[in-house]
Amino acid sequence: MALPRTGRQPILATRGAVAAPHHAAAQAGLWMLQRGGSAVDAAIAANAVLGVVYPHMAGPGGDLFCLLWEAAAKRLDALNASGRAGAAATIDYYRARGHEHIPIRGPLAALTVPGAVDGWATLHERLGRLPFAELLAPAIELAEDGFAVPESLARWSALAADVLKLDPTTSATFRPDDRPLRIGEGLRLPRLAVTLRQVADGGARPFYHGPLAAQICGYLEAHGGVLRPDDFAAHRSDWVEPISVQYRGHTAYQVPPNTQGFSALQILAVLDGIDIRALGDGSIAYLHTLVEAARLAFVDRDRYLSDPEFVEVPLDRLLSPEHAAEIRARIDPARRPPAPAPVAAGGDTCYLCAVDRDGNVVSLIQSVYFDFGSGVIAGDTGVLLQNRGSFFSLDPEHPNHLEPGKRTFHTIIPAMLLKEGRPALAYGTMGGEGQPQTQSALVTRMLDFGYDVQRAIEAPRWLYGRTWGTETAALTIEDRISPDVAAQLANMGHEVRIAPNWSDSLGHAQAIWIDHGEGTLWAGADPRGDGAAAGW
Repeated sequence: MALPRTGRQPILATRGAVAAPHHAAAQAGLWMLQRGGSAVDAAIAANAVLGVVYPHMAGPGGDLFCLLWEAAAKRLDALNASGRAGAAATIDYYRARGHEHIPIRGPLAALTVPGAVDGWATLHERLGRLPFAELLAPAIELAEDGFAVPESLARWSALAADVLKLDPTTSATFRPDDRPLRIGEGLRLPRLAVTLRQVADGGARPFYHGPLAAQICGYLEAHGGVLRPDDFAAHRSDWVEPISVQYRGHTAYQVPPNTQGFSALQILAVLDGIDIRALGDGSIAYLHTLVEAARLAFVDRDRYLSDPEFVEVPLDRLLSPEHAAEIRARIDPARRPPAPAPVAAGGDTCYLCAVDRDGNVVSLIQSVYFDFGSGVIAGDTGVLLQNRGSFFSLDPEHPNHLEPGKRTFHTIIPAMLLKEGRPALAYGTMGGEGQPQTQSALVTRMLDFGYDVQRAIEAPRWLYGRTWGTETAALTIEDRISPDVAAQLANMGHEVRIAPNWSDSLGHAQAIWIDHGEGTLWAGADPRGDGAAAGW
């Protein structure tokens, strides 16, 4: 089948490749590969750069999840580097201060320990080849000397004006002279550079056991926050067993709860029993089927998802072929029945992936949750703290209710496909509620319709769910999708909204396809962001 040419071509490489939502991150990762570094080295360098040039979405104040394929051991592991709620973070603490819900911004929203820095150190310990300090050198240079503001950061500095004004340091950093940043203007983050240099020299220890932890917690405590140095000292990342389902002769893998990864797997398990190709690429039937599979999977997610150390999540049943068949049977091909809206699971995220010449593969996602996270830069550290803990419920009957030491429901999900025991695709996307949906779009377009990674990423996209501040669970579709399709979906019961073409509200995805037969890597990045793929 001849496929239409799109705006970009995939990057083809044979020795290594990196795909990231900003070109400087992809370049930093490629530089590590060219110097003999591993895919882990490339991913850490790329992620550290994103924390500088994409600080509204990623950084050392956020959390991290990763799937790591170690070629020599022929083993796939999952790393959960998400933080836990502080010991003082209780329902009573927030209720006593008059809150029915955890504030989504400010010091009270920063109630979970940032896990990303420990995630970097844990990954490097497992499969790093270059000295850790060298991996952070590009990020430190960009923070010290400055970088050109990308479109996404400039746009969000305007959209988030009220958030940025909550904290004087944050405002001075990202709204100089009380104005939005301009695309292409120079921006320096010298305080963040100092922090990154301490981490480069000392690894994770100064961040969790030293002066950085003391500065962050001292600032939060002075402003009513709950995190304390003992919470940072108690933090640990965990290697966990990935979860999986089958799709078209491949095995799809995700990180288990506390992520929504099982929802992405449920969608694929449901679709595996449907002849997707027969529905037609981009047809009404195709869109309706994938949206309904996601909607029904989210029912399970909202009912069960939380920290499995506190709440039982029945994955054996949720990922069973029998349960997939039950969900499949509930899809009405002619209409969308009325249904309650899913949990509002918005958030901004950075996804990246890397493959090295030895066949090691990293699929990594990192986030400060909402744009600019909590909106709080902790004192002089330059660290913008996440607000992931604001997703906890203050209802003690809710599975994701707040408890000290608990990890909250996470939307961010790195993914990987294996075929015959070897990695075939590393993939993921920014987009909160949209992540499982965009992942299903990428997989079906590649495996069912023969798209390459770049065409799959650029193809028109949709998003079902109540996210980015919307009040209802609408089906948002890109303007490139035919008006006739939009009208017929509305007639089937979908509340349809139209998004501008290439809007990052529909996420920005990256992916690397591994062709073992030819020894070629196909890498793609999303024009909905400022992304790039790089390879050699």
